[in-house]
Amino acid sequence: MKYLKIASIVLVTTAMISCNDQVPETVDAPVKEFSYDVTEFADIGVLRYQIPGWEELNLQQQKLVYYLTQAGLSGRDIIWDQNYRHNLELRKGLESIYTTYKGDVNDVDWKEFEIYLHRVWFANGIHHHYSMDKMKPGFDEDYFKKLMAQTDVTIAEDVWMVMFNDQDAKKVDKAKGKDIVLASAVNFYGPDVTEAEARAYYKSIDVDPKEPIEVGLNSQLVKENGVLVEKPYKSGGLYGPAMDQMIYWLQKAQGVAETDQQAKALGLLIEYYQTGDLQKWDEYAIVWAKSTDGAVDWITGFVEVYNDPIAYKGSYETIVQIKDFDMSRKMEVLSANAQWFEDNSPLMDEHKKEKVTGVSYKTVNVAGEAGDASPATPIGVNLPNNVWIREVHGSKSVSLGNIIEAYGSSGSSGRLEEFAFDEEEIALEKEYGALADKLHTALHEVVGHASGQINEGVATPKETLKSYKSTIEEGRADLFGLYYLMDPKLEELGLVKDWKKTGTAAYDGYIRNGLISQLVRLELGQDVEEDHMRNRQWVSAWVYERGLEDNVIEKVTKDGKTYYDIKDYEKLRTLFGELLRETQRITSEGDFEAAQALVEDYGVKVDQDLHREVLDRNSQFKTPAYRGFVNPMITPIMEGDEITSFTIEQPETFADQMLMYSEKYGHLD
Repeated sequence: MKYLKIASIVLVTTAMISCNDQVPETVDAPVKEFSYDVTEFADIGVLRYQIPGWEELNLQQQKLVYYLTQAGLSGRDIIWDQNYRHNLELRKGLESIYTTYKGDVNDVDWKEFEIYLHRVWFANGIHHHYSMDKMKPGFDEDYFKKLMAQTDVTIAEDVWMVMFNDQDAKKVDKAKGKDIVLASAVNFYGPDVTEAEARAYYKSIDVDPKEPIEVGLNSQLVKENGVLVEKPYKSGGLYGPAMDQMIYWLQKAQGVAETDQQAKALGLLIEYYQTGDLQKWDEYAIVWAKSTDGAVDWITGFVEVYNDPIAYKGSYETIVQIKDFDMSRKMEVLSANAQWFEDNSPLMDEHKKEKVTGVSYKTVNVAGEAGDASPATPIGVNLPNNVWIREVHGSKSVSLGNIIEAYGSSGSSGRLEEFAFDEEEIALEKEYGALADKLHTALHEVVGHASGQINEGVATPKETLKSYKSTIEEGRADLFGLYYLMDPKLEELGLVKDWKKTGTAAYDGYIRNGLISQLVRLELGQDVEEDHMRNRQWVSAWVYERGLEDNVIEKVTKDGKTYYDIKDYEKLRTLFGELLRETQRITSEGDFEAAQALVEDYGVKVDQDLHREVLDRNSQFKTPAYRGFVNPMITPIMEGDEITSFTIEQPETFADQMLMYSEKYGHLD
C-alpha cells in the first residue's frame, strides 16, 4: 500500500499523509547548493533528488543498487501499456515527431505540443496521473496532421484520434451507476469485458480461504472467441520481452545480494517472473518481508491495485532504496508498541487483533524508481498487500526520506498562509506540522493498516466492499493515525516534545486539506474520484457534520473567504474514534451498503461555490499543483568486464531522461 503517491502535490497544508497521496506543505527552507528544480509545465513541476548514504555503501552494495535499478527500468514500458492500450504507439509517434521536427520551435502550437508530450511522459500515458481524465492537447487535429507529414511519422488514425475525441475519456472510472470496467480505459481488461463478467470470473476461482493468492494480480483478462481468458505477465507471455530483461538484471542482483535471505527472495522473484505463478509471488513476499538485514532493499512487482476499478490487478512498479539507519531507529519505538495501540484503540473488541505481527517501519533513501512509482512517486509504502501474509509473517513499512526532503527543499508555496484560519494555526503548522506528518505516516502505515481483523467467514474487502475497498481502507488507516496523534502516549514514548501542540497541528492540517485545500487538484465541476482524496473528504465532512451541534468545527467566512476552524480538539478526537470504529466494523463485516453510503454521501460531491472560491484563491500561486522526479543516473565505470566504481549524475532536463529511457528500455516497442 502506498501513501503519498501523489508524487507531487504541493498542498496547502502539511496535512495528514495517507497511503498514497500527499506531499507535505513546503515552508521556507534553507538555500542549498543542490538544484532541486528541473522544469515546470501545465500543472506539473519536476524535481531532482539526491541519494544520501550512497558513498557509505561498499562496491558490492552499490552493484546491488545498480542492478536492481536496471531491472526496474527494464519494465518501464509495462506501466505504459497497462495504463492504456494505445500508449506505447502514441509515445513512439510523439517522440519521433519531437526529435525530428525542423519547423519553428517558437510557434504557439509547437509549444503546446511540447507541453502535451511532457504531460504524457509524466503520466506514463495520455490520461492524467491523478485525475484519471484524458488530457486535452492545446493544439488541434489539423496541426497534428501537419506535424506527422513534416516529420514522416505514421500513427494509425484510430490511435492518434483518441487524443482529440471522447473515446476512453477516463483511465479509471468508478462513478456510481456505471459499468466501471467497461467505462475505464485502463488496459487490464479487454474492451468488451464487463464488470459483472470480471467479478464472476475471479469469484469462480478456488483459493485456500486461509492463505488466498491475489487472483488476477498479474494478468490481463480478455475474451477470445467469446470466452474469458487470462493472459499472464511472464517470460514468454504478455510483456515477455521486458520481463526477460528484468530477469537478466535480477539474476545479476542475486549474485551480489548482501544476505542469504535477500538472495533467496530475489531467486523467488525471478521464478515468479518466469512462470507468472501467484503462489510463487506469495512465497517471494514472505521471504522479502522477513529480509530486514542489509543496507539495500527494494520494492518491485505488480503491486498496487488502485488503477484497477475492481481492485484485482497490480500496476508495475519498482523502488530501490538505501536504509536511513538514524531515522529508522527513531521509528522502531512505534513498531515496538504496535500492540499497545491496537489494544487501546476504540475498535470493538471482536475487531481487534490479539497479536499485531511483525510490523517493520523504516526511513529509507530512494536510489531509483520506475513504473507506477515514477515520475510521480509515493513518499512511503507498506507491503506486502496480501492480508494473510501481513497477519502471519508481518510487513515492511518505509518512508522515503530523501523524496520528502526534496519536496521540502524546493521552495515555499505560500498556500499555507492563504488557507490556514489564523496566525496561530500557521505558527503551529510551521513548528509542528512536519513532525505531525511523519508521525501520521508512521501511524497510518505501521499500526493503521496492520490493525483490525475481518470477521470469520467474511470475504476480503475487495469482494465485499468492491469499488469502495481502497478508499475505506485508506480512511480507516488515516483515522487510526488521527486518533493517536492527539494522545499523550506519543510524548511518553519520546516521539514528540509536546503531544497536544503536535496533535493540534495535525488536526488543523487534516481538516484544512480534506475540506478545502485538496480541491485545488480538481477542475471546477468535477466530483472527487481518486480514492485518497475521497477518504480525506469523507473523513473530514463526516466529523464536521457530526460535530455541528457541539460546534466542534466551525465554518467561518472572513474577508469573504471560507475557513474551517476547529473549536474543540478533544471532541474532534472522539469523533475520529467513532468513525474509526465504524469503518472497522464496515471492513470486518463486509458492509457494502454502509461503505457506499459513507463514501457517496460525504466523499464524492463538491460544494461548487466553495470549489470556485478555492480555485480563485489558489490562482495567485505559481507553484505547480503536482510534482514528481527525474532519477539520478547511476553509471558503472568499467575495467575490462569488471565494474570498479560508479558515477552519479543528475539529468539536465526531463525530456533528455524520458527520451533516453525510451531508447534504452523500450523493450515493448
